[in-house]
Amino acid sequence: MTQTLVVVVLFVGAMACLPWLVRRLQQRQASSAMGAGAASRVLSAVSVGPQQRVVTVEVGPEHARTCLVLGVTAQNVSCLHVLPASPPSASFAQEMATAASGQKADHGG
Repeated sequence: MTQTLVVVVLFVGAMACLPWLVRRLQQRQASSAMGAGAASRVLSAVSVGPQQRVVTVEVGPEHARTCLVLGVTAQNVSCLHVLPASPPSASFAQEMATAASGQKADHGG
């Protein structure tokens, strides 16, 4: 009776650890497939419905990053637009200020 209980407890423990082990192996496989410095990161996510989002993701190796605008639903992921990544020194605020000053020069005649 005690041996059976020990076997059942060990089996249940192994089954509980199985999802963690599978996830760990998938992460290791994905990171080795992408190579060093090629991790992706989510820049922004905007909810547009109950199960719908527009997500901006930065992907690619460090020297050639690309931004993808993705439409994400419960059933599908669609690439809506591909943007070249801005240089690290240029911030969004700087780009907006440059664009605004360009517009003022055009309309200020």
